[in-house]
Amino acid sequence: MAEVNTVPAGTARGEGIAAQGIAELEGADRQVLGHLLQIEAEAAALVDDAQAEADRRIAEGERQNRSRYDEQYGKEAAELEQEYEKATAAVKADYQNQIESYRKSLDAITVDRDRFNVLMDDFLGKGR
Repeated sequence: MAEVNTVPAGTARGEGIAAQGIAELEGADRQVLGHLLQIEAEAAALVDDAQAEADRRIAEGERQNRSRYDEQYGKEAAELEQEYEKATAAVKADYQNQIESYRKSLDAITVDRDRFNVLMDDFLGKGR
């Protein structure tokens, strides 16, 4: 059986009407590729813009959260400081009351110095 060549004459070497069609396709392919590259560049720009906007929003959110945290922390710290001051004042007042009460109890005790001296002399052995 003989082989049938389905390729038109002259196209195997890039000549003739078919060669012109390939050149046109290559030009169209270039246009398509150029258009795709342009679309990709626009998409990249959109992604960059979106990332910048996301970064801006994140930074703004962090700033707002930090501001709320600092405000709440300041309130809590001030309340705790007031409670500490009140507790410290109460403890100091209680301490002073206890010291004063102890001093009064000491002042109420009568000291018999003569008897104390006799006891000490006996204890140290001077009384014998």
